[in-house]
Amino acid sequence: MSAEIIKFSDYCAVDDAAGGIDLVTAVDVAIRDLREILSCWGTDIARQRAEECKLMLHQALSGWAVGQSETRL
Repeated sequence: MSAEIIKFSDYCAVDDAAGGIDLVTAVDVAIRDLREILSCWGTDIARQRAEECKLMLHQALSGWAVGQSETRL
């Protein structure tokens, strides 16, 4: 049996201020992030990544919701 080693040093946070992220991309990134978080569950890195993932999803959903309300005007 072998395991995939994930290097957290390769991690790059999404910079929402630099143009944002659409909802579909955010979900795709979150799925990848959650796989990595599970590989180091219980560590400070996992908690930090989970908070970043939650924030990214919240921002993407908020941006989507604003876009939806603007198209209804």
